[in-house]
Amino acid sequence: MLEAQDLACRRGERAIFAGLSFRLAPGEALLLLGANGSGKSSLLRLLAGLLAPAEGRLLWDGTDALADRAAHATRLRYLAHQEALKPSLTATESLDFFAWLWGGTPAAALARLDLSPLADLPVRLLSAGQRRRLALARLALAPVPLWLLDEPTLGLDASAVGRLGGLLASHRAAGGMVLAATHLPLPLPGARELQL
Repeated sequence: MLEAQDLACRRGERAIFAGLSFRLAPGEALLLLGANGSGKSSLLRLLAGLLAPAEGRLLWDGTDALADRAAHATRLRYLAHQEALKPSLTATESLDFFAWLWGGTPAAALARLDLSPLADLPVRLLSAGQRRRLALARLALAPVPLWLLDEPTLGLDASAVGRLGGLLASHRAAGGMVLAATHLPLPLPGARELQL
């Protein structure tokens, strides 16, 4: 279980949010809602261990999640706004390192997001939506308990959003947790909402 206790985040002298508390149990999903600049992306970075909280604690199964950031990193996948893809690599090559690191196969991950026909194309030739699906394909590699997603449907058409919905449903059915920042509806039935 992931638990945030009175988390606060500051950027310079400005408080982004404070007193933020929530719990997320296996199989649950939480949507982070709010205007641009309300702290959704900052909260995701904090939950990923990339930012230190100004106040409060982040717990994993009752212990300090950030005490060992390397161990915490093995429990999650974080998808930011930028896809972090190299233009010269093919779709398959873009997943090879992560498959080696985490397990799984690039071919299976590409198939989950209907990218198999594009497996040998360089990333520079992919559309924005195809690049987003390729970044999402990393989620389909080895299972981890927690997915942190920042605007996961950015650039996706209706068919791709449906495939993402299937991926999210499978993850939750296996006991996975999802926290997603979004401005648009996501295919996460029963998800709770946290307004920032």
